[in-house]
Amino acid sequence: MIGISFRGILTIPSYCYQTTHLASMETHVTEITRVIQLSVAPAFLLVAIGTLITILSTRLNRIVDRRRLLQDRLRELVGDSADIMRELDLLSHRSNLVYFAILSAVSGALLVCFVVAGSFIGALFAIELAKTVASLFVMAMGTMIVAWSIFLREIYIAVSTGTHKHR
Repeated sequence: MIGISFRGILTIPSYCYQTTHLASMETHVTEITRVIQLSVAPAFLLVAIGTLITILSTRLNRIVDRRRLLQDRLRELVGDSADIMRELDLLSHRSNLVYFAILSAVSGALLVCFVVAGSFIGALFAIELAKTVASLFVMAMGTMIVAWSIFLREIYIAVSTGTHKHR
């Protein structure tokens, strides 16, 4: 029987070593399977973030279109342009809000991707990354809170100011 000897005191038969190695591989595959199952929730979160980004992009497009329309009217206008200038300023403020909401949402999406990547790296290399992954997830949620808050602020400004009275 061929085995591994530790200083001549203990000899472990090779079939025990192979069984231990196979059990270790099976545990490793089980761990990766578990990580795949756990990564489904962040995948749904990424879909939700993508939907938010689409909504914000649509709002930004509408703001840009309205700004172009007002700029054309401003060029043709002879006389008082104070109302158009106020609306252009308001549209500029709203577009900045939407931009920062998009920036925050994209940052959140990247952090969620890091959460998934960190989970897989931890499982593949048997590295303890639980605190890092949890911290990344908390930061992702923070960026999403910021994105939704800015989005609500932009909607409030759009609704409360009645920016489309010159149509």
